[in-house]
Amino acid sequence: MPDQTSSAPRPTLEAVAERAGVSRATVSRVVNGGAGVRAPLVEAVQRAVDELGYVPNQAARALVTRRNDAVAVVIGEPETRLFTDPFFAQQLRGISKELTAHDSQLVLLLVEGTEDYERIGRFLAGSHVDGALVFSLHSDDPLPAIIRRLGLPTVYGGRPGWPGAEDDGNVLYVDSDNRGGAREAVRHLLSLGRRRIATITGPLDQTASADRLDGFRDVLSDADPRLITEGDFTPLGGERAMAELLDRCPDLDAVFAASDLMASGALRVLRERGRSVPDEVAVIGFDDIESVAALTTPPLTTVRQDIEGMGRLMTRLLMRGLDQRHGNGTGPALPLSSVITPTHLVRRVSA
Repeated sequence: MPDQTSSAPRPTLEAVAERAGVSRATVSRVVNGGAGVRAPLVEAVQRAVDELGYVPNQAARALVTRRNDAVAVVIGEPETRLFTDPFFAQQLRGISKELTAHDSQLVLLLVEGTEDYERIGRFLAGSHVDGALVFSLHSDDPLPAIIRRLGLPTVYGGRPGWPGAEDDGNVLYVDSDNRGGAREAVRHLLSLGRRRIATITGPLDQTASADRLDGFRDVLSDADPRLITEGDFTPLGGERAMAELLDRCPDLDAVFAASDLMASGALRVLRERGRSVPDEVAVIGFDDIESVAALTTPPLTTVRQDIEGMGRLMTRLLMRGLDQRHGNGTGPALPLSSVITPTHLVRRVSA
C-alpha cells in the first residue's frame, strides 16, 4: 500500500486552535512569540502544536517578533584560513552552541577578496539577520563602516582598531588579555634564565598582534630590534620568521610566538637547524589550541585564552542587546559592555 504520509496536509493554525480550544488569534500570538497570553493557554497551545506537528511560518513570526532568529557571523578571512586554522573552529563552536540555546541560526559570511564587501553589505542590509558577530578584522577593513551605516546590532571579536572606536560606547567587543598574556610569557622565559628572547608577531594590522607585541615590549623595552619579526598566524609564516631570526641572531635562546600555529612552524625550523628545545632554545606560543600545542615535538608551553568561551560571550552579549532592543528581556535591563577575558600560561615541555 503506498505511503500517504508525504501527501498529508500540513497542520494549520485553525487545526491547532481547535485542538487547544482557543481562538486562532491566541494560537498566532503564542507560536509567533507574541505577549499577553495567560500561561495555561500557552501550555494548551504548545501541547496542541506538539501533538499535530505544527511548524510556525517564519515570515509570519518575523512580522510579530521583528526577529529573524538568524545571526550573521562575518569573518574577515578567506576560506583557506577558516578551514586550516583551528582557532576559527573553536570560536564558531562557541557561537553555534550559544545560538542553538537561543533557537537562532548561524549564517556564515567570509571575505575572499575586496569584491566581497559589497555582497556582504547587501546581505546585511536586506533584513535577513537580527545582528552580526564579526571577527578577525584588519586595520583597513571596511566592514565596521558598513555596519555603522546600517545600524545593525553587532558584537566584535577582538579589540576594535579603527579611529575613535575605543571611545565609542556603542561599540561592543569581546577579547582576551593579549597584552597581559604576552607579558606573562616573556617573564616566564626570563625566569628560566633566557636573555636573548625573540618574538614572532602576528600580522600587525590586527589589534591582537599589536597588543601581544606591546606586552613583549612592556617587559623587554630595550629588546634588540633584530629579535622581532612579523608572521601571519600560520605554520608556514612561523617557519619563515624563525629562519629569519636564526639568520639574524644565531645566539637567541628563546622565542615567544604570538600563536600556537606559528610556534609549531618555529619548532620545525629549530629542529632542522639542530637546535635543541628547550635546552638551547625555549619556545612559548599563544592560544593553547589542544590539537596543536599538545601534539608538537616537544609539547608546546603556551598562553591559554578561552577561544570557545569568547565565542559564547560574543553571542550572549549580542542576544542580550537584541532582547532589550525588542522588549523581549525579562526583568530589568542589563548594562551592555565589552568584555576582556583572562589568559594564563600553560607549561609544557618547550619552555
